[in-house]
Amino acid sequence: MIVHCRSTKTIRYSLIFSILCVGWLFGASCAQEQAIEVEKTTELLAFLAADEHKGRQAFSQEIVTVEEFIAQEFNQAGLKKLPELPGFRQEFSISEYQIRRAEGSLGAVPLASNTLFGRVYSDSLHWTSDQMSSFNVHSIGPGEPFRARFNELSSSTEASLIFVNADHSEIFSRYQQYYSRPSRTMKSVNTDVVFVLAPERFNPQDHAFDLRIYTDKTEHRLANVAGYIPGKRSDEIILFSAHHDHIGIRTAVEGDSIANGANDNASGVTAVIQLAHHFASQPTPERSIYFVTFTAEEMGGYGSQYFSEQLNPDQIVAMFNIEMIGKPAVSGPNSAWITGYERSTFGQILTDSAPDSIYTFYADPYPNQNLFYRSDNRTLARLGVPAHSISTTPIDVDPDYHQVSDEFDTINLYHLNNTIKAIARAAMGMISGEQTPTRIDPATVD
Repeated sequence: MIVHCRSTKTIRYSLIFSILCVGWLFGASCAQEQAIEVEKTTELLAFLAADEHKGRQAFSQEIVTVEEFIAQEFNQAGLKKLPELPGFRQEFSISEYQIRRAEGSLGAVPLASNTLFGRVYSDSLHWTSDQMSSFNVHSIGPGEPFRARFNELSSSTEASLIFVNADHSEIFSRYQQYYSRPSRTMKSVNTDVVFVLAPERFNPQDHAFDLRIYTDKTEHRLANVAGYIPGKRSDEIILFSAHHDHIGIRTAVEGDSIANGANDNASGVTAVIQLAHHFASQPTPERSIYFVTFTAEEMGGYGSQYFSEQLNPDQIVAMFNIEMIGKPAVSGPNSAWITGYERSTFGQILTDSAPDSIYTFYADPYPNQNLFYRSDNRTLARLGVPAHSISTTPIDVDPDYHQVSDEFDTINLYHLNNTIKAIARAAMGMISGEQTPTRIDPATVD
């Protein structure tokens, strides 16, 4: 039994469900899957989604407590630590730059701080019209499509200064409010991209300009949690993953300000832990099995980005990224959908994995939501890995998504537990080496 301090609400639900008896839905297969029990699933989810963790936001002290809990579970399961790591926490740093002050002039007009925003990764920068050879200069002129030009120019990998015509002042103001957030990076980069709202008739080719920006830099420590089961084939890896961070404290609704993230994504982390215990209790697998919970998915996928740089992606045969499996799909319980189904044969393998089972896997029913790009699988898919997210939540109508109402008591625990067992069963063909999904073409992943 796992013993941790919990809120009164968490204890209540844990006790209720821990004393219930549940019938297994997979009949004779139960004898092979005793490690995946609803009581353990309940205990794990209750701890991960507890109020004490204040929504598990990256950079918080509470998320460290959660990471240590996951590491403890990996250790108890008997997983091995990743090479070169002293423990199960895979730590890395991220630098955050917040623009503190901007000053200068455009022609004869002083620069106002609310007429500038950008992605700045320098302690300070000083750009003038006499130095235009050291950075790119672009413009968004009157009548040009602002959104399209912004998307094109903001992705620049070179230092760039973009002057925006005053005709775009209204939409510029909306973007300025949103993009005034800190810029974050894991690397030493020189790709400052700055947008400036220019005065009427200002032309950088004809008018002098002087731009000075000063930032406040903060270093943050983050950590994934990772472990593995060595297989007979050390260079072939099956990866199970989920993100353990959530969105933290939000605007209070009826006195509740904690976004517990029970479904998003304590449910996925619960699955990864249960799968680690389950497969660690089995004979040595043919292929090696990695179990990872990522940090900072909600902030841009920094955890999965860092992890992807520590391994050879060509050795990862498949990635089971588990995302929000605590609620039954629209098609009913005992079913799950797979993002990017058409991009490799991964989904078809899962669909065909257990034709006699009452559990089914099918293609993502929400193609317009671009869910393939909205979780940690995207990072690995960009490297050619058959990396897909498995989910069950009716995301288009879910009232709790990214809300403080995403609580433990909204989760269907038996559906969650059955989904974990179904994933364990469906993965066996890949783990045994009998099935290998086709690779994803990196050129098709934005």
